[in-house]
Order: sequence, then C-alpha cells, then structure tokens
Amino acid sequence: MSVSPVAISIGLLVCSNVFMTFAWYAHLKTMNHKPWVIAALVSWGIALFEYLLQVPANRIGYTVLSVGQLKVIQEVITLSVFVPFALFYLKEPLKLDYVWAALCLIGAVYFVFRSEMG
Repeated sequence: MSVSPVAISIGLLVCSNVFMTFAWYAHLKTMNHKPWVIAALVSWGIALFEYLLQVPANRIGYTVLSVGQLKVIQEVITLSVFVPFALFYLKEPLKLDYVWAALCLIGAVYFVFRSEMG
C-alpha cells in the first residue's frame, strides 16, 4: 500500500508546524526572563527541525498540488496546531475570533480546491 503525496505532505507539515509553533511562541512562556537574543538563538535551533520537515513536505506536495493549494493547506495546519498550543501550553483563553478565522480558512480551502471538486 502506497501513501499519497498529499498525505505525506500533510503529515510532514503537521510535524513541521509543531516545531514552528514552539520556535515562534514557546519562549514567551519558558524564556521570558532571558535576553531576547538567547530566545532567538534557541528558537532558531528549533526552527531548523521545522525546515527539515517543511522543505520536503512542500517538495513532495508540489508534485500533485499547486503552490496556492500548498499554502492554504499550510495555513489550515498552522491554525490547527496554534490554537491548541495557545489554549493548553500558553493558557490563553479561547476566543471567538479563532472560530471566525477557522471559518475563513474553510472558505479558502473551498476556493483553492473548487476546480477539482466539480
């Protein structure tokens, strides 16, 4: 059984986004007492792992998807990873704006893939 390039790309992008989210935001909780340059260097180190997953994800996905489709998928994954991170790791309150943003992304998915649906 072979796995589709879209599934591989999405799986790698999900993993990539976990690293990206930690690289971009975890220092706000764990390193807020350290100089920003230390946080930036640690974040850069974490981001390396993000790129090691993101670059092959986009290359694999681009074999069957357009760059616009890849970008919209990326944004949906970003919000899907960020919201639980913000709620559970950073203890941010759930905001109705997250729901509105998710609905906008559903619209984006529809429009970027609609020519292939019909």
